[in-house]
Formats: sequence, C-alpha cells, structure tokens
Amino acid sequence: MPFTCSDIFKIILAIILPPLGVFLERGCNVDFFINILLTILGYFPGIIHALYIIFKY
Repeated sequence: MPFTCSDIFKIILAIILPPLGVFLERGCNVDFFINILLTILGYFPGIIHALYIIFKY
C-alpha cells in the first residue's frame, strides 16, 4: 500500500499528538476516545495505537 502525502502528515501528527492523528483518520468515534484514554495513561501506548489505526485504515 503506497503512502500518500496525507498519510505521512497523519503519521507525524500521531507522533506529536496521537489523538489528533486518530481523529483525522477515523473521526470522532470509539477509536478516538480509546486513544485519548491511552494517551492520558501513557504517551507511548497512545502513539502505538494511533499508528496502528493509521496503518490499518
């Protein structure tokens, strides 16, 4: 699967602010709220989840 410019932008945002990367990829749904919770509990789990969501969709 080739990466587009928007995918690279989302990956950079997912590293800086994980919930924003998930929001841009999936919108305001359960994945977004799970990512907020994971980011609050620990920054790295939020990043891993955000990258997973971006690469999956």
